[in-house]
Amino acid sequence: MRTQDFYFDLPEDLIAQHPSGVRGQDKLMKLGRNDGSVEDHMMDDLPDLIEPNTLMVFNNSRVRRARVYGVKESTGREIEFMFLNQIDKECRVWNVMVKNAKKQKAGMTYRFPDGSIGEIIEIEGNKGTEFRALQFDFVIDEAWFEKNGHIPLPPYIRREDTEEDSERYQNVYSREVGSAACPTAGLHFTPEMLERLKEKGIEMEFVTLHVGLGTFLPVREDNIEDHKMHTEYYTVTKEVADKINKAKKEGRPILAVGTTSVRTVESASEDDGTVIPGTRGTHIFMYPGYKFKVVDQMFTNFHTPESTLIMLVSAFAGKENIMNAYKHAVDKRYRFFSYGDCMLIK
Repeated sequence: MRTQDFYFDLPEDLIAQHPSGVRGQDKLMKLGRNDGSVEDHMMDDLPDLIEPNTLMVFNNSRVRRARVYGVKESTGREIEFMFLNQIDKECRVWNVMVKNAKKQKAGMTYRFPDGSIGEIIEIEGNKGTEFRALQFDFVIDEAWFEKNGHIPLPPYIRREDTEEDSERYQNVYSREVGSAACPTAGLHFTPEMLERLKEKGIEMEFVTLHVGLGTFLPVREDNIEDHKMHTEYYTVTKEVADKINKAKKEGRPILAVGTTSVRTVESASEDDGTVIPGTRGTHIFMYPGYKFKVVDQMFTNFHTPESTLIMLVSAFAGKENIMNAYKHAVDKRYRFFSYGDCMLIK
């Protein structure tokens, strides 16, 4: 299967550059997973579109202020780093994605806004990639990111982050800090919406997957089977695993909110669909042909052409159904990507 099979035309002005005026006031498309039927709704309609006995699974990861600018000491030029995850247990060495990576070599040092110095060190596997290991002589903690970092808006949002993004680029239920990008399907949910779902008898549970940039890197291979995903780390508690397994045994629908929740529960499941608790890494890549073991329904945003995410939803609902739905979304002027509108697939 070829990457270009997942291309679609998207007018530039449909790429949402800002969140909607009020959180949760977004368009919602309902897509029939099996028949490809399309209905236009608003997010406010969601509780009426979900069966009362459904178990919804959310990703409660919280976005770190992971975009940090450092000044290269040898040239005085400002360099942008995206901090992804710690490499050592002491939190002194971090895996970072860096712009102009070919020019950022081992031994080079960078001064950050608070005066701290980081040095690139050589580690196996980074050569020829956008990734580098950045070492400090002290522990990098969340206070350091709050002082030095910026909200890591995705590159298709062509502006600098603002104070508004500090609140709007976080899910209202986010708890566990560690993502370099927001699990954006959750941006549509307000405390009031969560309460309405609860009142309808819909169960809600939370897993954690810290979003790296592997999910968002472009697929550079012509054949999608040749693409390799970067590892991201997830946690499913025993309590949540037990509740998912109980719901599956009872024949109740499992609705995953966002592709990160999908990837988490599918990665944590055995061949028979039993979800195993624990903290692990995953580089699962889901494209047409993948057989879903746990997830029955999905709530998601509209994704970029030729991305691993549009391949994932195509695996879930069928490529033809997804492409037809996306064409409808363009015709009806839905807003796309992180700050855009949403889709319920069931």
